[in-house]
Amino acid sequence: MPISTQIAWLFLLAIPIACVAWTVTHEEVFKEPREYCKRKSDACKSLLERKFFYLFTCEYCFSHYVTILFLIITEYKLLFTDWRGYLIAGFALVWIANIYMSIFIWLRQDVKKVKTEIEVMENETKSGE
Repeated sequence: MPISTQIAWLFLLAIPIACVAWTVTHEEVFKEPREYCKRKSDACKSLLERKFFYLFTCEYCFSHYVTILFLIITEYKLLFTDWRGYLIAGFALVWIANIYMSIFIWLRQDVKKVKTEIEVMENETKSGE
C-alpha cells in the first residue's frame, strides 16, 4: 500500500476509534456500566481487577483496546508489512484518535462556555428591563 494511502487510512481509522472510545467512556448511553466499572476499579482488592475495570472509564486507556479490535478487523499496517506494521499502526492510531478526542473536548467546552455567556447576557437583559 502506498504511504499516502497508509496515511489516509491512519487519519480515517482514528475517527471511529475515537468515536467508540469516547462513547463508552463518556456518553449517557453507557453511564450505568461505566459507574459500575468506576466503583469496581476503586474497590477491588486485586490490582488486575482494578486495572481491568478502570480501562472502561478512561478514554485514553480504552482507545488502545478499540484500536486493537480495529487492527484485527482491518488488518491495517503502517510502514511495514509484518508485525512491526501492526505495532506502529497501533500506537499511531491511538495517538491520532486521542488528538481527535482532545479537539472534541475543547469544542464541547467552548460551546458550553458560549451558551453560558448567552444565558448570563439574557438574564442581565431581563433583570435590566
